[in-house]
Amino acid sequence: MKNQTTTNPVIVSPEKWLAARRELLREEKAYTKQRERLTALRRELPWVKVTQDYTFDSPAGRVSLADLFDGRSQLAVYHFMFGPGWGEGCKSCSYVADHLAPAVVHLQARDVSFAAISLAPLAELLPFKQRMGWGFNWVSAHGTDFNRDYHVSFTAEEIARGQVEYNYTLMDFPLEEAPGLSVFAQDANGDIYHTYSTYGRGLEQFMGAYTVLDLVPKGRAEDPEATMSWVRYHDSYGQPADAVATH
Repeated sequence: MKNQTTTNPVIVSPEKWLAARRELLREEKAYTKQRERLTALRRELPWVKVTQDYTFDSPAGRVSLADLFDGRSQLAVYHFMFGPGWGEGCKSCSYVADHLAPAVVHLQARDVSFAAISLAPLAELLPFKQRMGWGFNWVSAHGTDFNRDYHVSFTAEEIARGQVEYNYTLMDFPLEEAPGLSVFAQDANGDIYHTYSTYGRGLEQFMGAYTVLDLVPKGRAEDPEATMSWVRYHDSYGQPADAVATH
């Protein structure tokens, strides 16, 4: 990445800068109000009852979807791209996880449990989790329909046909695993409901580093044809690109 900014800045007096900043602030406040309205609409979505008894492999043994709530009434699940035999999790999902991991304690304080779920067997997930230093709950959906049902795992045939159901449409997709985040709620009777899922660029809202990059003169400085290609595992910055997994 170059050291200079990618645009030619306009240099003005402090007074003119303040006037421009106040004008931008009006736009920012309008965006904040729109975001709050959108957030309210998300909460008003209808719920769908989860009728399948999903179970997962965890370090504590076999656990149910209900167990992942851990006594709370709300559950956020990150669909972490990590297929069987990959050896490492997706580096972009790892970037997301780096932001979510320290937030777990704050989520728990607001009646929200968090878990990551991947298709790879647990024995493949745990060494990578230890390497990354994450403390959140991470379980394996290997051998279950969970990833298929929440549209984050696909067959080779679907990929070849360009008929992958992802982000609420049929599309071409290059891999058999995809990222997403799903939200579930549990009522007093123990019934579980699916309330929300987001995929693709909907996950950017969890990436705090992007929020900061959007403020600095260079912005994200990404290749529009290969966004996030610059991202590395947090222990791998400075290594050649070919030394870092491409998932």
